[in-house]
Amino acid sequence: MFSYFTFRVMQMLVIIFSLLSSVVCASEDKESHSPVLSFITSIWHSRLYLYSAGALLFGIWFSVKMALKKRSISSGTNFLSHKPVKSSGYSDKEKVVHVSGVKIFFGSQTGTAKGFAQELSDEIEASGLPCEITDLKNYDPDDQLADEGTNRTVCVFLLATYTDGQPTENAEWFCKWLEEASTDFRYGKTYLKGLKYAVFGLGNSVYTSHYNTVGKNVDKWLWMLTASRIMTRGEGDCNVVNSKHGSIQADFTAWKVKFLNRLKKLVKGDKKTCSGNCKKGGSCKNKAKHEHGHEEEGEAVQSINTEQDLFESSSDDEESPLQDERKGSVVDMEDLGNIISGAKKNKSKDEEQMVKLSKLNSVKRAEDEEERREMITPALRDALSKQGYKLIGSHSGVKLCRWTKSMLRGRGGCYKHTFYGIESHRCMETTPSLACANKCVFCWRHHTNPVGTEWRWKMDPAEKILNDSLEKHQNMIREFKGVPGVKPERYEEGLAVKHCALSLVGEPIMYPEINAFLRLLHSHRISSFLVTNAQFPEEIRSLVPVTQLYVSVDASTKDSLKKIDRPLFKDFWPRFLDCLKALGEKKQRTVYRLTLVKAWNVEEMLAYADLIAMGQPDFIEVKGVTYCGESTASSLTMANVPWHQEVVSFVQQLADMLPQYEIACEHEHSNCLLIAHTKFKIDGEWWTWIDYERFQELVQAYEDSAGEQSFSSQDYMAKTPAWALFGAEEQGFDPTDTRFQRRNKTKNISGC
Repeated sequence: MFSYFTFRVMQMLVIIFSLLSSVVCASEDKESHSPVLSFITSIWHSRLYLYSAGALLFGIWFSVKMALKKRSISSGTNFLSHKPVKSSGYSDKEKVVHVSGVKIFFGSQTGTAKGFAQELSDEIEASGLPCEITDLKNYDPDDQLADEGTNRTVCVFLLATYTDGQPTENAEWFCKWLEEASTDFRYGKTYLKGLKYAVFGLGNSVYTSHYNTVGKNVDKWLWMLTASRIMTRGEGDCNVVNSKHGSIQADFTAWKVKFLNRLKKLVKGDKKTCSGNCKKGGSCKNKAKHEHGHEEEGEAVQSINTEQDLFESSSDDEESPLQDERKGSVVDMEDLGNIISGAKKNKSKDEEQMVKLSKLNSVKRAEDEEERREMITPALRDALSKQGYKLIGSHSGVKLCRWTKSMLRGRGGCYKHTFYGIESHRCMETTPSLACANKCVFCWRHHTNPVGTEWRWKMDPAEKILNDSLEKHQNMIREFKGVPGVKPERYEEGLAVKHCALSLVGEPIMYPEINAFLRLLHSHRISSFLVTNAQFPEEIRSLVPVTQLYVSVDASTKDSLKKIDRPLFKDFWPRFLDCLKALGEKKQRTVYRLTLVKAWNVEEMLAYADLIAMGQPDFIEVKGVTYCGESTASSLTMANVPWHQEVVSFVQQLADMLPQYEIACEHEHSNCLLIAHTKFKIDGEWWTWIDYERFQELVQAYEDSAGEQSFSSQDYMAKTPAWALFGAEEQGFDPTDTRFQRRNKTKNISGC
């Protein structure tokens, strides 16, 4: 506690008294005394009084000095704590800078995280702080990250989790470097000391095994390098069912409010506030100050009820039960097992009590319809509406197919017209479920629709969905009244829907009342073409008869299916194979739908043949993938789209490997061919078309007999016209229509 000056004074006093002692001793040896020596001798004999007086004076001086120093420190602390930092109008001497600015780093694949970064930046700059947005792809952490902790910058990381829990392409290098640095002794555990940071992760909880793993890992790695977390990690969930606030946008907004409030405190110089339950145990010395801090925050953000969520000091979101058990004390190793077992027993008892209470009140949250959320969030509604969807209720939609518009003008129908004889201008494309269990790379909706592995949303009745679908479809047809080129007779026919393609988007078979919906279609004498992505085998088995049941077979091996369809189910491959077996059990018309993606699945000929032998479908549609434009959600390019001749070559080789199948039809405009089972070739003529009136009679008899009077695909087949056959000059174009060639072809994102 002594200063250097004090030490020197004490040292000089010791030297002086040592000299006096030497002089007195020397004088006592002499017989004569001079006046000077006498004076010195008297001082020496009175040295005890002099020591006491010196000690008293030094004690008074030292006490006064310490009191002044303490007062100076106290006034300086109050100045730092309470003097506001304004954005402008102060010189360097007047302003105390605690936060110099904010730097936002984003890792984004589809642009969501980038949009959040811009949104947060705008609000930070509006508050008067400088803010910089940085793409992690252009950031070198090895040279720059450590410097962020020395310039009083708060770093925010907005990170999306991509396929298989991996970081997005622009964040790959940053995550790899950070992971290695966190375990590399050459960097040291204090490499990022002084760095203040916050993390918000973007993910989808349907991927349970790697939900928000990138955000969690980056948070952990930064913490391991001694960076200071200023608030709890935020997590945004694309799955509206499990999202805490209803959507990923709402999750981010809630976290953003917390962050801005915490940033405001940091700018003022406030330290980490206490939640009232200090994790280290003991009483809080600054309880009054912390309570005051809580009141201020409560006034600023009324919607935030949990203050302690803002200030976490560990990687985990929850406190260990051991801390509650022995708060403020040392745990003996012998007692550790008892504490853990006791915590487990308490947890099991609490869970058992909750289950009993749930049963007592007949409350099952997952089954409570009122507590379920709507599948279509406001943001999703806006996105789908811009794409031309007419949304129905909370989970359904209808859209006018481009082939419907084409046939209204007499410019030809889709491949279903060529292969099966539907009237494209009388076909309604819809779905009772916008949700899907896959995120296919060639999805023409660019993954704007929701995803899920089970139905956990609010549910609309089947009758409402059908009635609204018919109404909205007819309204879209009416918009073509009087349009040049539209044939009047086809316009009138188009108002009366005769076919329904349940292939718009999503997974229609996920809808719990899909059988009721199909029965309603048939009661209106509307044929049904249902497409499923082969992930719900039990739903296929329990399905009532449909006019034609499709299964998408986008790949023939486990690895390629995972790469192309990107399924949500962990057991996607067993489910896929089981769906094919379930399809083989059906008696009505069944179809394998193969989508060829060049350089991805066109080389798997033998594996495709094995899958066909497993399900024994009536027909196999082979179509080249449709490029739907550039999308950050997919790596598909025009180079992956096969030419029509390449598709023909693939189909010919595949048909040669299938003893009971031959090429039947071709639709060159859709880059599509049909392989049919030879049971539909009677006396050398193909019967791939459908007798729709006969089907309605058969399905009505099936319903009236409660399923006793069954029927097969051969009971409602019709003869295929010559122009639709493979090798015909028309290549699948109906000669009654007029082919129209566009000079500047636009992108086709309608699908069918």
